[in-house]
Amino acid sequence: MSNTLRDIMAVSMGTNSGFVTAAPSADPGGSNMTAETNAWAAKDTSPTGYTKVTELGCYIDNATAAADIDLGIYEDSGGAPGNLVGKITIAKGTSAGWKSGSCDITISAETTYWIAMQVDSSSGCNGNYGSGTQADGAYAVSSLADPWPGSDTTNPGLTVCAYALVSAADDGTNSQINIGDSWKEVAAAKINIGDAWKSVAAIRVNIGDAWKEVFS
Repeated sequence: MSNTLRDIMAVSMGTNSGFVTAAPSADPGGSNMTAETNAWAAKDTSPTGYTKVTELGCYIDNATAAADIDLGIYEDSGGAPGNLVGKITIAKGTSAGWKSGSCDITISAETTYWIAMQVDSSSGCNGNYGSGTQADGAYAVSSLADPWPGSDTTNPGLTVCAYALVSAADDGTNSQINIGDSWKEVAAAKINIGDAWKSVAAIRVNIGDAWKEVFS
């Protein structure tokens, strides 16, 4: 099969491709692309209010030999994938269907990123693609490299059936403290008043005569 993306069909950004707020489960349809030994990345903008990716996944269209899948997120660099923000490696197994794994990747809201997948050699493994913003491919690669190795194909108007499940920052966890050279999120702040501990609703610091919120 050619490495070129063709025949736009039913994969939909925000539902089963790009940034999503619910993990997809249904067969996405779409058209086949050659997944094994290639890396594919789909361009998307992170939604307002979401700063965490908790799961990455992709759809494998056919049953082939077992292999590993790399799933990751790249920064945008002048309209192409750039530096790797984070990635996971999962087992593909031998069946078709959705493949996914948990992660903890911090992103910025309302920012352009690329959601990427790469499949190791697996006897003709195919993924899916459809309408979108842009999909870039890098051929004959063994992993999602940092930075992106360069695009062998650029496909405006298309997307790849790979997703990043986003989560809004939880209230009270936007402050961190360093313990043993490791940053820990602060789940709550309290102050003792009259020998009783009271929860702190917010903490602010004055910088340049302006109050900045550091905890809420």
